[in-house]
Amino acid sequence: MSDVVRRLLQGGVDLHCHSGPSPFPRRVDHVQIARHYAASGFRAVVVKSHHHVTAFDVAALGPHGLAGLPVEVCGGVALNGPVGGVNPRAVDLALKMGGRVVWLPTIGAARHIAFHEAHPDAFPHPAMQLLSEEAIDVVGIDGELTAGTREVVELVVEADAVLASGHLSPAEIEMAFEAAVAAGGRRLLLNHPNFIVEASPDVAARLVGLGAYVEHNLSLYDEDSTFHRWSVEVLADWIKEIGAEHTILASDLGQKGNPLPFDSYVKVCERLLDCGVREREVRRITVDNSARLLGLEPW
Repeated sequence: MSDVVRRLLQGGVDLHCHSGPSPFPRRVDHVQIARHYAASGFRAVVVKSHHHVTAFDVAALGPHGLAGLPVEVCGGVALNGPVGGVNPRAVDLALKMGGRVVWLPTIGAARHIAFHEAHPDAFPHPAMQLLSEEAIDVVGIDGELTAGTREVVELVVEADAVLASGHLSPAEIEMAFEAAVAAGGRRLLLNHPNFIVEASPDVAARLVGLGAYVEHNLSLYDEDSTFHRWSVEVLADWIKEIGAEHTILASDLGQKGNPLPFDSYVKVCERLLDCGVREREVRRITVDNSARLLGLEPW
């Protein structure tokens, strides 16, 4: 079975990988993860940090070996406290430095902060003492998106980049995605709906109706991951309910103590096939949809 899965994964695109540097302990850095994916036959990987602009990392490492590997490495920015929260200037710079994904607040989202307080061991702890994140508002007291959030959305749409939901609440995500669609946006990504975000399949289906893809993460379904929460059957049910044509499988791996991403892809995808997910659907959620969202030419 693993040979079948490895074939299906050729040309894969991981939209959510946590290689270093980072205040959170990482197993691999950006060059190491690029080599890992190049050896595995992947086409592209997006490297994410909750704390800094990874587009800068990619630009700096390009002339020193990263650009010479047969895998495209993309960066972006997550709008948390270290970059000034929902900061249009940080977004503008990240996009003009080659960033391809902008994540709305993750560790700085009120939803995340409440989750972390209730489940203090469900998310990594930094290897150094950092100032605490404060909840970042994307909706004002008037019940509308803040001016800064609207400007960020417009910048992402203008750059034809990916607007990812981060760890916002379902209501906040829906407002942001509606604003993006109204501005002409066509690259929307709902991150791990059943982890922290707590978006039901019905809510996810509404966001799909706006043109969004629904991302699920290997880290939540691989029992060797420190983030493991559910069996692969739960993932298969989500795929069947939302549809493979609207689903993306990303790793959310790279942390110290966790499996290497491609190994986890093989394991989880084998189990998806055992659950009745078809080979062409596995290919779609690991290769086709993520490449299309990132704006890559057909493989």
